[in-house]
Amino acid sequence: MPQPVAPGTSPLDTLGRPVRDLRISVTDRCNFRCTYCTPKEIFNHEHRFLAREALLSFEEIDRVARSFVRQGVRKIRLTGGEPLLRKGIEDLVAKLALIPGLGDITLTTNGALLGRKARDLAAAGLRRVTVSLDSMDDTVFMAMNDVNFGVQGVLDGIAAAAEAGLTPIKINMVVQRGVNDGSILDMARHFKGSGHTLRFIEYMDVGITNGWRLDDVVPAREIVEMLDREFGIEPVDPSYRGEVAQRWRYRDGTGEVGVITSVSQPFCGDCTRARISAEGAVYTCLFATRGTDLRGVLRAGASDEVLDDVVSGLWTNRADRYSETRWSQTAGLHKVEMSYLGG
Repeated sequence: MPQPVAPGTSPLDTLGRPVRDLRISVTDRCNFRCTYCTPKEIFNHEHRFLAREALLSFEEIDRVARSFVRQGVRKIRLTGGEPLLRKGIEDLVAKLALIPGLGDITLTTNGALLGRKARDLAAAGLRRVTVSLDSMDDTVFMAMNDVNFGVQGVLDGIAAAAEAGLTPIKINMVVQRGVNDGSILDMARHFKGSGHTLRFIEYMDVGITNGWRLDDVVPAREIVEMLDREFGIEPVDPSYRGEVAQRWRYRDGTGEVGVITSVSQPFCGDCTRARISAEGAVYTCLFATRGTDLRGVLRAGASDEVLDDVVSGLWTNRADRYSETRWSQTAGLHKVEMSYLGG
């Protein structure tokens, strides 16, 4: 049986980046219709989501995860769509928790089902959760999720996750100018001192269905200046290479916030993440136009050694740096949708 690689010996891509983080989408379905991700005009009753047999089974996900861990992955994040819609998700967590060498298992959710699942997820071996919440204002939030789901339902899920020990909890807010940028300070006030970390994400041009325009982006610099004027914040060093968010802490010691700057300040040079779609395609960039099919490799009966060769090869050949080239080389690309790829 192949063994995990020792730290510092994992394969590097063409820009010298190791693979450390693996994001696994377990479903392309979601119970929200967020306007920046799964707009109702596109993802309606006529949209064809993946059939059950097209999805990787839990056993197949486990095999792929183990292969990536053998290449150096130390953190796995389960995503969707909405991952808590996948039946038996706790069983998958329990499988992944047994992988030697894996240091962290976390999950990103919209929080709607978290209240009823947090305890079982923690018992299965999940370490942490990240919860999406785009405003403290019900009117704004319900307009953005477009299914009339209120803020309190998400806050209840966050509270259940904290009680179950799925901490530290991160709260992700996608900021759009003229939509929810007026909620920035209210969100900060609510989570300041809570022990949770609020992260502001620049509205990104993922996929082609969300109508993205540069004018809709609120640059992280603007957000940081707003927070500093109101509360007083100072920068914090990254925890590790490839950390997505720039960290800031309140000067009064009441916690941290983060900003994710993939539009205004690209961080491709330290990107250590790979992504697997729900049907088993590996993408080495969030803004990719195509992936590498691992489902076919698995279902053809490949051994672990063959699987490892495929995984290692697709990483060592990686040259993605979309955010650094988005203006010069990427116009008109048919990018994969966020709901398919999992963020």
